[in-house]
Amino acid sequence: MDLSKIAGSLLSNDSLKGLSNLTGADNKDITNVLTSALPSLLSGATEQAKDKKTSEGFAAALAQHAKDDTSDLTSFLGNVDLADGAKIIGHLLGSGKEETVKKAAKASGVSEKKTGDILSAVGPMLLSLLGQQAEEDDDKETGASGLVGALLDNVDVGSLLSGLISTDTSSTSTSGKKKPASGKKKPASSKKSDASGIIGGILSGLLKKK
Repeated sequence: MDLSKIAGSLLSNDSLKGLSNLTGADNKDITNVLTSALPSLLSGATEQAKDKKTSEGFAAALAQHAKDDTSDLTSFLGNVDLADGAKIIGHLLGSGKEETVKKAAKASGVSEKKTGDILSAVGPMLLSLLGQQAEEDDDKETGASGLVGALLDNVDVGSLLSGLISTDTSSTSTSGKKKPASGKKKPASSKKSDASGIIGGILSGLLKKK
């Protein structure tokens, strides 16, 4: 299970644009909300996958959402049903949903209502990405639930770091050439510092959940 790919997609420019269009929050606020809530969401996915009472239904939900077209996340998020997303978040977080929303709202400075909307929008996307990753891994013996159940038992810190750094600090175009500078240059260390804060928050949350 490639956590770097999943986290990178959630924090990608297309994802942030779609979430901003849907909720009215700016990219910085959305990033702060996701940084705070992602460890809890992944932990919730792990619990859903490992619990005998929920594992079968969760595996079925992953298989269903894996069929979603997430090649254009901005477009995908434009069609998200927030009510359905809220149900997904409710399943993942259970009784901890209110606490997670409050914590994310406080960390980002975003209202609890808007924080809830951001997480509701992320819910379907997260299940789609997890389902697609499970299919890519193609483990016939353990199935989707087993793969997701191993999320936090096998956190590849190096992979997660490299994936997030390349997603959040890349200043190159798709052709690999550097984008031309405009106006004053922002110190390179500034971007690196911003990304380190994002990564540090996610990593510390993930490791505390283990």
